[in-house]
Amino acid sequence: MDDMTLLSDILDKTADLVAGVHESGWDKPTPCSDYTVKDLVGHMVGWSASFDAAANGRTPEGDPAAYQATDKSAAEFRLAVSSIVGGWRDNGTDRTVSLIGGSDMPGQMVFDMTMMEYLAHGWDLAKGSGQPVPYTEDEAAAVLERAKQGPMANDEYRGPDKPFGHIVDVPESAPAIERFAGFMGRTP
Repeated sequence: MDDMTLLSDILDKTADLVAGVHESGWDKPTPCSDYTVKDLVGHMVGWSASFDAAANGRTPEGDPAAYQATDKSAAEFRLAVSSIVGGWRDNGTDRTVSLIGGSDMPGQMVFDMTMMEYLAHGWDLAKGSGQPVPYTEDEAAAVLERAKQGPMANDEYRGPDKPFGHIVDVPESAPAIERFAGFMGRTP
């Protein structure tokens, strides 16, 4: 599967999960202990604007953490997903982009981060909202391999007050999505 198809499939499935959340379930917990379902949707949609800006050669504006989920969040996320995929498809990944605080980062790294972010939080959202996890074995395995090659393989980003939890050991015989969740610091 080529990179654009992988990104598009993951983001489309994640957008379906966001659309499948009902406001009556917004107070449910998620595997991300800091987030309820509503908080997680807010995080996902808030950051989608930053990933959209990066994919399209703009500098992200505003604080993605300030976004609050509403009944319009699913539609906003769907628009961002379309723009993210279009931006990477039109502009490629072999360039420098801005993401966090206007800092320059390699495009391929941000592209991979986008897939990791939305595969991980898609899994979190599915679990928290009681929806089936939609990702295929091939999608999860491909993103897991990218995650293992990137900066998240380094312990400096893991632990209390850091972006990721410690790696949770998951048997190699487990489905790739569970191994990915464990790599991202979740207990499948």
